[in-house]
Amino acid sequence: MCAQSDTQLVQLDGWTLRARPAQARPSRLLLLIHGWTGDENSMWVFARNLPPDYWVLAPRAPHATRPSGYSWRVVPPEGGTAPSLEDLRDSGNALIALVDTYCAKEGIPGPTLDAIGFSQGAALAGTLAFLYPKRIGKVGMLAGFIPEGAGTLLSERLLDGKRFFVAHGSMDETVSIEYARQSARLLETAGAQVTLCEDEVGHKVSAGWRRFSLS
Repeated sequence: MCAQSDTQLVQLDGWTLRARPAQARPSRLLLLIHGWTGDENSMWVFARNLPPDYWVLAPRAPHATRPSGYSWRVVPPEGGTAPSLEDLRDSGNALIALVDTYCAKEGIPGPTLDAIGFSQGAALAGTLAFLYPKRIGKVGMLAGFIPEGAGTLLSERLLDGKRFFVAHGSMDETVSIEYARQSARLLETAGAQVTLCEDEVGHKVSAGWRRFSLS
């Protein structure tokens, strides 16, 4: 069982992240990507039932929000708009560079990784799959959305064989359930294997979502 208490706080190349080394070898890498106003401590509930061969990284987003927390995009002065792929592109590129630096430092083999994101973090997880399809294996998108502009990158088989778990609350007033349904259709068009889970909750995590498998 993986919990936040098992983690290490790491400062690397200007980033702050929490990391939990794998307990078994060979290992694989998982990114936990928090949502709007979250931080490196927000996502560890999803790591509790992970297999022991996962090396888990939970980075803090680079842009501060008020009164607290962080964002994966530059915070617009008007606020309230969903980020597009172009809004998230810089963070996606920087996050892949961070993963490469960390893996080189720790001697973690292999270029591929899995990702779980919540809300804005789910949009970033999808962005990573679009920008780096050969680097991303499995993705959990929780209460999130495919960012605007991603469709221009999604060729018919871009995500062929990739597994996506798309989970959303039918009563979500922050991100409409329609975004999840549209996202699932778009991912399937690009060849992804999509599991869509809808539950009667708002913009939060359902207990059932925590049990999805990355094995």
